[in-house]
Amino acid sequence: MLKLRNLLGGFLAIVLLLCFAACGDEVIVKPASKLRLDYDLAKYDSVSTKCPYSFEKNHLSRLVKKRGCGINLEYPHMRATVYLTYQPVQKDNLKKLLQDAQKLTYDHTVKANEIFEQPRVDSINKVYGMFYMINGDAATQSQFYVTDSLNHFVTGSLYFESKPNFDSIYPAVVYLRDDIRRIMETISWEE
Repeated sequence: MLKLRNLLGGFLAIVLLLCFAACGDEVIVKPASKLRLDYDLAKYDSVSTKCPYSFEKNHLSRLVKKRGCGINLEYPHMRATVYLTYQPVQKDNLKKLLQDAQKLTYDHTVKANEIFEQPRVDSINKVYGMFYMINGDAATQSQFYVTDSLNHFVTGSLYFESKPNFDSIYPAVVYLRDDIRRIMETISWEE
């Protein structure tokens, strides 16, 4: 019994010693940290193609021409690509082109948290369209289409070369959304 009492007394002494040793400096709660990604200030260059449209692109992107009048704007340092597709408006296909562009965007509602629409109306340059900002872990974070309603129709989609994790790629998404807006604002039709 005496051994048990000595053992309990020693254990109690160690517990009290640890309690007093733990008391000391005040605990400082640090704010949650986030990854900071800084990108160069965007500089834009005019792009003239042999296709019936032109626009301005960020100098950080690399232009890769595809078959037809398709263009990929690759951002190697972000592992992202904006895919541009051109289709001529023919007799009665404008309605179908619009439906396909909208369907392509709203197919992502399964993984998207929200989809914001931002219309583009430039009656002086005859550019009409819609910019979609897709928030969440969807395969694409931005899509758009522009048309003159008579002859030309361009769609664009932003994709990253990684599994979608919106929180991780958010700074790049914001940067590239500005580039996509610039494409939409500067697109002009060639006849």
